[in-house]
Amino acid sequence: YSDAGAALTAAADKVIFVGSVGVGRKVMEQASKTLTPVILELGGKDPFIVCDDADPKELAQLVVRGAYQNMGQNCAGPERFIVYDKVYDAFCDSVSSIVKTMRQGPPLSSEFVDCGACVPPPSLENYQRFVDDAVGKGARVLAGGKRNKEFADGQFFEPTVLADVTEDMLISQEETFGPILSIFRVKGNSDEEAVRLANSCSFALSSCAHSGDQARAARICARLEAGMSSVNDVEGTTYLSQSLPFGGFKDSGFGRFAGPEGLRGLCHERSIVQNRLAVLKPSIPRAIAYPANGKGPAFCMALNQILYGGSLVARV
Repeated sequence: YSDAGAALTAAADKVIFVGSVGVGRKVMEQASKTLTPVILELGGKDPFIVCDDADPKELAQLVVRGAYQNMGQNCAGPERFIVYDKVYDAFCDSVSSIVKTMRQGPPLSSEFVDCGACVPPPSLENYQRFVDDAVGKGARVLAGGKRNKEFADGQFFEPTVLADVTEDMLISQEETFGPILSIFRVKGNSDEEAVRLANSCSFALSSCAHSGDQARAARICARLEAGMSSVNDVEGTTYLSQSLPFGGFKDSGFGRFAGPEGLRGLCHERSIVQNRLAVLKPSIPRAIAYPANGKGPAFCMALNQILYGGSLVARV
């Protein structure tokens, strides 16, 4: 955040900022000096819940696409895979077996490249910090886990799968924004525990839940702390529908863009009242006209009763 950012915030009628929590706070601080309204979309750590009646093999390709699209550099992309005990091992095997076959390299070098590089150089150091911390606290690396030595001069971090991730690990709370798929175990196959794990995060952007029973997945989604949810689909589908408002809450920011709500948010809304018939003229009833004649309190009480009485009898 620089002088250019400060000048832009001060000169704009409204600011929509998409970026990090730290810079979002600076944007909001600068905007407060001129009372410039802001919408903040500050990233997320989206949960992807896999219930005990879901089929891990059927979900595997969807999981891998969600985790490694753009090498995980998506604000609304699944980062925390919350998997029930009953299907946990099958899920780990299905996902890691695909990831181990993925080819990494410059995307334009071949039509058979599955994943490319990461954008900002400091990200690779942060990814390694996440992996090392998680492994040090008991997580298992099922695939990847380090910088790709084949491209030593590039920003290539191997597509990584971490299993047995727990809430005390850095990667469970900090936004990854990279190619690391973290798997959490839901002990006891409990919907309550799955929802608790999903909501135990400072971010609340998007989310999804998967179950053989669509109604069950919908009930879980209804309880998730997130601005958006997808039932039995990857949560990015909410972004594909441009008629839906996009945004979250908690550390993911506030306000919405896209959809009718987003368009209205870019307008100065005004309320204008006008009589339908020009012949109607405003007038003040004698009971409340100046100077007071003693009838005002009774008149106002009767008027309130007529307008807001709790029943039809009371209003009559």
